[in-house]
Amino acid sequence: MITTLKRVLGEPYRVFFMAAGLYAVFALLVWEIWLGVHTAGGMVNDMPFAAAPHLWHAHEMIFGYAGAVLGGFFLTAVPNWTGSRAAAQIFVTLAALVWLAGRAAVWVSAGLPPLLVAVVDLAFLPMLGVKIAMMLVKRPKPQNVAFLAFLSLIWLGNLMVHLEWTGLTDDTLYTGLRVGLFSLCLMIAVLGGRVTPGFTRNAMKRAGVADSDLPRSRKPLDIAAIVLISLTTLALLVGAPDVLTASFAIAGGVAQILRIAFWGTLWTLRQPILWALHLGMGMLGAGLVLWGLSAFGQGSEVAALHVLGIGAVGGMTLAVMSRAILGHTGRALVSPGAVALAYGLIAVAAGLRWFASSLSMDLYFPMMLIAGAMWIAAFTLYLVALWPAFTGPRLREEK
Repeated sequence: MITTLKRVLGEPYRVFFMAAGLYAVFALLVWEIWLGVHTAGGMVNDMPFAAAPHLWHAHEMIFGYAGAVLGGFFLTAVPNWTGSRAAAQIFVTLAALVWLAGRAAVWVSAGLPPLLVAVVDLAFLPMLGVKIAMMLVKRPKPQNVAFLAFLSLIWLGNLMVHLEWTGLTDDTLYTGLRVGLFSLCLMIAVLGGRVTPGFTRNAMKRAGVADSDLPRSRKPLDIAAIVLISLTTLALLVGAPDVLTASFAIAGGVAQILRIAFWGTLWTLRQPILWALHLGMGMLGAGLVLWGLSAFGQGSEVAALHVLGIGAVGGMTLAVMSRAILGHTGRALVSPGAVALAYGLIAVAAGLRWFASSLSMDLYFPMMLIAGAMWIAAFTLYLVALWPAFTGPRLREEK
């Protein structure tokens, strides 16, 4: 037991990606139970957190679940990018405890001073950012340093939520949630734009595909997508007119979808570990377009936000985490069947959650519950299938 605990805490991808999976299940179970009771005509009045349940749910998915993913990803990837020494076990353990303290503080926030909750919950990303900055000093490439700005945007979104929760503002909470979500989408656009065509190209080369048929990144489309999603996020932050913000989102979504057209998606259909990345990036483009259209009266904004939250953020993080766990523990980069099923469940959950908005109220809530159950099932499959990789030794040395 002690050896396993040391192993888990010794490598950030183990502890944070495990924590992300566990929290994804826990947080949705809480939301499903609350929603299910109310759908059945019951009432739950006393919750341990101070926020309305739907706001707790949104906050914890954006800043809680995704925060764990960010911790695992950056503490694993940045040393590889820079050649710097990996974070020591004591730092990884402390960072995980700070993340967990934030989740606990928000969970019992009904009994704590709001300022204390804010301080505890806002501590994790600055801690992560300082560590990343110390690593990046060795090789400060602009394309990597930019992630510090993205982390700052996510933190700023969380700060805006807490400013309203502490009573210091009265109109920053919903903006903060959206800034946090769209900052995550921006990060996905950048990172996904690197790894999705890159991993696909490598797999196609190993399979002997001709160079002329390999995925190609189109720089104008890459730049357009990233710039437009950045403008969408910044427009939300400064309170730009809805029409302008929505126009940025639609254009960014279209650019994102066009990027994928050159990445060899059809070739990946027999390799779940690859098509999951393509699907997540596709959900990003679709979600941006749907969210932009909702500002023009076409569709539900909340439904579009869930395409981004479930399909893009949930789908891409699940794909990246599972690949990282397999690769870093010396296992073949082949998704177990249960994990491949999890990829599909996340995509279907996003589709159902979006479709629910077009249904009558007596069908809307049951459809939401089904979508939530699919999310829970997906992350349960992820945890069960990859538990030996989380807790066991490497099977072979990484190449």
